[in-house]
Amino acid sequence: MVGVCIKYMHENYGGILQAYATVSYLENQNIEYELIRYTRKKTVTETLKDIPRLFNAVWLNSRYEGIERKISLKKYPQYAKNDEVRMKAFANFKKWAFKSFSEEYVGYAALCEGGKKYSAVITGSDQLWSPAGLPTNYYNLMFVPDNTLKISIASSFGVKKIPWYQKKRTAHYLKRIEYISMRENRGSEIVKELTGRDVPTILDPVFFLSKKEWLERIPNKKEIDEPYIFAYFLGATQEHRNAVKKLASDKGMKIVALRHMDQYVEEDEHFGDFAPYDVSPERFLNFLRNAEYICTDSFHGTAFSILNEKQFIVFNRYAENASFSKNSRIDTLCMNFGLEDRRYKGGMNLSDIIKTDIDYKAVSEKYKKIKSVTDEYLNTVLREIKKRA
Repeated sequence: MVGVCIKYMHENYGGILQAYATVSYLENQNIEYELIRYTRKKTVTETLKDIPRLFNAVWLNSRYEGIERKISLKKYPQYAKNDEVRMKAFANFKKWAFKSFSEEYVGYAALCEGGKKYSAVITGSDQLWSPAGLPTNYYNLMFVPDNTLKISIASSFGVKKIPWYQKKRTAHYLKRIEYISMRENRGSEIVKELTGRDVPTILDPVFFLSKKEWLERIPNKKEIDEPYIFAYFLGATQEHRNAVKKLASDKGMKIVALRHMDQYVEEDEHFGDFAPYDVSPERFLNFLRNAEYICTDSFHGTAFSILNEKQFIVFNRYAENASFSKNSRIDTLCMNFGLEDRRYKGGMNLSDIIKTDIDYKAVSEKYKKIKSVTDEYLNTVLREIKKRA
């Protein structure tokens, strides 16, 4: 039995589809697995472990956004009502997408005991190795026994550097993991800096399923007959929304928008000609598939645009100099696929960016190279998993 430590319960379209792709890939390979369920106990010891987070910019920003969201849900009743509709759509997806679970391990001691049952444990993708999560010792597989096979598949730190006070502990857990692959070029560099190991940068799990396989699992349903722009923003930058509005005006198209994604954004109240809330991950994917243009600041929004060979523009969610910036994910994605010219920089006219269509023949050639590295890594770890089963 293989244990899997990934984020599958949060309400983020890209994140949950990535988790679905991961388990779908394991099923395709006939790997018996279960998603490891863990709930931390709020003991004095666990609370003390969290103290270093108070000095972590990524964690502080995440907490700030979370608090702001809770305040907004109370302040704006209609926002809360719409958010409830969205959460229900996510819940319905989870019911059929994720079926194989471990028992719930409550407390770290129970998690360590439960970890003994697996022949291998896999983690990966979705910023699971963010410095903010280090104290939990969950996604870094510190709870897994030394003699159990530990594997990372396209793991992500989500940041460009590890805080100085976490480097020793980060190096320690990295050295315990027998097989490591990263999702970002910078992530592979960090592993090299901390451990001396050369590890591959591979594709995100959403690419483990082909366009055809995604269509088989989530059939295409077209809702809108006329051409439209799909706007999927996690950040709150008004300039990005204004740029999309101008593009819509230039092209004579309507905007399909997902409002208030990670937080309440006042300007979103008037953004988009069609902005539904009952959008499941399946419906999200179909809005993207059928759009004429996609404008997004999301890593997975960009990944699915590439996978579906769409014309898109990608924005930076964070300021480049922000200490909590996670832009390195999109940096790698665009760089490795030769799509740096699809990046929006302040003041640009989107009509100028899309004047030339993306050459997906050229993208395909770059994709083949990265996929070759990805397949080589996955085949290696699969052989090891099956050897220990």
